[in-house]
Amino acid sequence: MKTLLTSALASLALLAACATPYAAPVDTQAGVLTNPDGMTLYVFDKDPAGAGKSACNGDCAMNWPPLTAAAGDKASGDYSIITRDDGSRQWAYKGKPLYRWAKDQKPGDVTGDGVKNVWHAAKP
Repeated sequence: MKTLLTSALASLALLAACATPYAAPVDTQAGVLTNPDGMTLYVFDKDPAGAGKSACNGDCAMNWPPLTAAAGDKASGDYSIITRDDGSRQWAYKGKPLYRWAKDQKPGDVTGDGVKNVWHAAKP
């Protein structure tokens, strides 16, 4: 019993050590960025890189939900966090805000790539 408890505690400690203090998007084997649930992320041509703003608000954000950042999330590397017009926080990659596409149904879907020639799957 003591060995089992020690093993369980060691496993929990290892998991805690691997946890990151932020929920930044991740690269996938398919070559696109995804959210923690494996859903494809997109960038919008009308968002100027590095402007720190999103041009997709209101109805646009209903179809292209922003990848929100929690209050405690910390950016690093190529990832940054911008403040949206409504005061919420959104992840950006290389200065471009990141979004999901409402019509993607499952991880691996990339149906928003090329929509209106202004939406593109975000690539590392």
